[in-house]
Amino acid sequence: MSDNKIIQVRNLQKCFGDQLAVKDVSFDIKRGEIFGLLGPNGAGKTTIIKMMTTLSKQDAGKITVNGFDTRTQGRLARTQFSVTGQTATIDQDLSARENLMIFGRLNGLNRQDARDRASELLTDFDLVNSADQALATFSGGMRRRLDLAASLISKPAVLFLDEPTTGLDPRTRTQMWQAIRKLVANGTTVLLTTQYLEEAEQLADRIALIDHGKLVALGTPAELERRVGGMQLRIELSEPRQLAEAQVIVQGALQLPVHADARKLTVLLTADHVPATARILDQLQTADIAVNQFALETPSLDDVFLKMTVGKN
Repeated sequence: MSDNKIIQVRNLQKCFGDQLAVKDVSFDIKRGEIFGLLGPNGAGKTTIIKMMTTLSKQDAGKITVNGFDTRTQGRLARTQFSVTGQTATIDQDLSARENLMIFGRLNGLNRQDARDRASELLTDFDLVNSADQALATFSGGMRRRLDLAASLISKPAVLFLDEPTTGLDPRTRTQMWQAIRKLVANGTTVLLTTQYLEEAEQLADRIALIDHGKLVALGTPAELERRVGGMQLRIELSEPRQLAEAQVIVQGALQLPVHADARKLTVLLTADHVPATARILDQLQTADIAVNQFALETPSLDDVFLKMTVGKN
């Protein structure tokens, strides 16, 4: 294994009955990076994570974690990583300090070392002032930070984060981002799945995009955005009820797929289509469709996601 590659996935395949759920997926994760694994619901992300964390065996292909083969050296591979999911694993009847000390003892630390490690993590995750309070007083964000702290008791080389900020408010999500960046600064490699593309764009050094069990794109957020190319037209309407009428106008003028969501329309453009956008605004005004925003922008990670996954077979 290359010293710079802490995880290697080669030609991974998984079938459920006659359905091929993961199809010849290969990628590497570099030591000390945040690697995003993205894709629509049902794309195969969870199946890949289960195979990488030894919860499921692949039908073909090979996975190594810090040099250990997950199929033939599963026990040793499991000592290299920790997993934090969408739901907390902490005991609601104990304080934060007590939870962390129990996790420490379960991971083989003696009482004093467990106490010291708990104090260190409480400091790292800004939980010192609440360390000995009942968890009933904790906010959702505090509970998630405690759960993340618990997963780091054993100082794993790799941390799998499965949608760690789902359901959190924007302020708490930002706090979690800061905590994740600190982990990486201290030497942990992170594999992140998330439903928030903004989160992937903020955190991930590189992203693998999975769709229908296949790897459809791999690169940094900027590289993926460049692959989409061109410009995008984003239109926000005042009245959601006029969305369908506006979509017909835009599609008629550009002859391109238009993504509609709530009161917004988004369409990816080539250079040839840009001049037609002025006519669209005129047509919307003629149809008495009120527009809050009408903007030409460079593509975002959201646009990469839509172009490379929606409607693919």
